[in-house]
Amino acid sequence: MEKWAIGVFTSIDAGLGVDLDVAQELGIKTIQIHAPQKSSRNQESADKILAKLKDYGIEVTCVFGGFEGESYADIPTTQKTVGLVPPETRAARTAEMKDIADFANMLGCKCIGLHIGFIPHDTNDPQYSQVVAVAQELCDHCGAMGQTVNLETGQESADGLLQFIGDVARENLKVNFDPANMILYGTGEPIEAVKKVGHHLGSVHCKDAKWAANPGQEWGQEVPLGEGDVDIEAYLRTLKLVGYEGPLTIEREIPQEPDRQKTEVGHAVTLLNGLKTKILG
Repeated sequence: MEKWAIGVFTSIDAGLGVDLDVAQELGIKTIQIHAPQKSSRNQESADKILAKLKDYGIEVTCVFGGFEGESYADIPTTQKTVGLVPPETRAARTAEMKDIADFANMLGCKCIGLHIGFIPHDTNDPQYSQVVAVAQELCDHCGAMGQTVNLETGQESADGLLQFIGDVARENLKVNFDPANMILYGTGEPIEAVKKVGHHLGSVHCKDAKWAANPGQEWGQEVPLGEGDVDIEAYLRTLKLVGYEGPLTIEREIPQEPDRQKTEVGHAVTLLNGLKTKILG
């Protein structure tokens, strides 16, 4: 795969990604894919998806998990409902992530990703050690198949993420860095955060956002790539600095407006290709 291959976050039957046909139309060669519904996570479905991707000349680089009952309505709701942190859904969701990892393996994909949720800041909180244990369990399941587990950024500061990765102590636990999420959640300046977690990067998103008036208490605003506070050129230069050479995966979450989504992803492809030439030569 070429250095910094342009990718896009896609969906087959669920989630917020662009349609596969749109990815193909835009000339995209790599995708992260939102895991399909449970009924579709089988070898027959995997074979159909692989045949279509082969036809399109597209490679899956990461399969992302998401769960029923998650809500990103506001930051407090996100804290209560997202990922493997909420205790009442943790066991079922951990089992589902293992199932998603098995499906990713059917696709020949060596990476799964997820929002693990708001990890307790206090490392002495009993919930903290339980989330560490569940991350270890998931990493060990994936490690047996040669897969990495990439944690999507946003809900933790870079320092909090480093602490957690250190405590989980699994070589296959990586970061899926999303610069816009740092702004949307109000958890830190994205460029500084990339410098801190750079040696743990397994994958990245290219997404943009504007800071909220009260960061961390209310959502920032997601905007088209290049129109927010990330500074995409500085972001890419920092990725180069930390030695990241994997795909640049565009994420634009407006599935209810497919035409606008397609246009904005197309603009993002053009922007990234231009910056790639400028930075990599």
